[in-house]
Amino acid sequence: MAPRVGAWFIGARGSLATTATVGLFALARGAAAPTGLTTANDEFADVPLVALDDIVVGGHDIYEVPLAAKAASLAAGGMFSDALVEAVRADLDRTDDDLRLIDLSGPTQQDHIDRMAADIADFRDRHGLSTVVVVDVSSTEPLPADHPAFHSEEALRDALADPTQRVLPASAVAAAAAIQAGAALAAFTPSTSLNLPVLRARAEAAGIAFAGQDGKTGETLLRTVLAPMFTARNLKVRSWAGTNLLGGGDGATLADPEAVRSKLVSKNRGLHSLVGDDVVAPLHIDNVPDLGDVKTAWDHISAVGFLGSRVTLQTTWSAYDSTLAAPLVLDLVRVLALASAAGQSGAIAELGCFFKDPWGSDTHAFADQTAAYVAWVQRTGVLVRLAEEVSAG
Repeated sequence: MAPRVGAWFIGARGSLATTATVGLFALARGAAAPTGLTTANDEFADVPLVALDDIVVGGHDIYEVPLAAKAASLAAGGMFSDALVEAVRADLDRTDDDLRLIDLSGPTQQDHIDRMAADIADFRDRHGLSTVVVVDVSSTEPLPADHPAFHSEEALRDALADPTQRVLPASAVAAAAAIQAGAALAAFTPSTSLNLPVLRARAEAAGIAFAGQDGKTGETLLRTVLAPMFTARNLKVRSWAGTNLLGGGDGATLADPEAVRSKLVSKNRGLHSLVGDDVVAPLHIDNVPDLGDVKTAWDHISAVGFLGSRVTLQTTWSAYDSTLAAPLVLDLVRVLALASAAGQSGAIAELGCFFKDPWGSDTHAFADQTAAYVAWVQRTGVLVRLAEEVSAG
């Protein structure tokens, strides 16, 4: 029997995780085409990626709404069809049994980490999974103020055991739980997660594979395609202004100026890396509730061409953000499971094409990132095949 893999979503009942779960089951049942799934491309045909019907879904959330009900609400907003929800309803109902509430009732943050790690380990053991990939797709959180516990293992242990302290933001608690459970980790949000030196050291010491940060799905994806075009043609970009309009849960979350700060930083870092820090790059994210889950992004690029002539480009990108992100989340589960099977650990820099602010890499140009990704998957697949042959005798 082929080894099965667990996909454990932090924010499992949110729009993105629900869309990914519906999509996974629809693909496994042949009810949908793998459009948007990079691991379905022909260049990966011979790579021993986990089959979609061998991925088991579990996760944590703070809400208890049934997955089928959440999926029905997304269908009502036009994300996908009601018929698709009905086709996978039984799978969604079964998955509800593997979703756990985030329990913050314990006296210390270490208690919270222990319970979350135990949930992940129990999920792995009950389903006989070869590995679990934790994917953080929860709401964006404000960035924390610096703290001594972020830089010292001893200080962190003391803080986590102290009932009077809550030093780690929720995303870092989830990351610590993944580390403790020995699960691979993908950070698809700009929240803190492993962006603390002490947790990064823990992850490396635990030997888990991880990748992040902040999924690159729309406006930033387009920017990292277009910016290299300007530099390759030696056109000097003077300004690159952007405006994002979105509703739904993300719109409400990012209406908080503290929560939006981390998102704005991650969205602009890659642009400045590609066109220079001197480029004027104002960026706004506005909550427009009636847009629901459809995100619209406008960019206005002003550059100087030959003999001082002006070059202007305006772009509009509009899509259901969750349906752009969901196949990438499934890709990350498959390729991080592959990395784990190959015995790889630490930040997988070659997965930078999935992220706005890639860990372990300063490369932001999408074409370069994609070439590195394809080569890495193929190379890692060969390693896994060789290991399987050796194991088989």
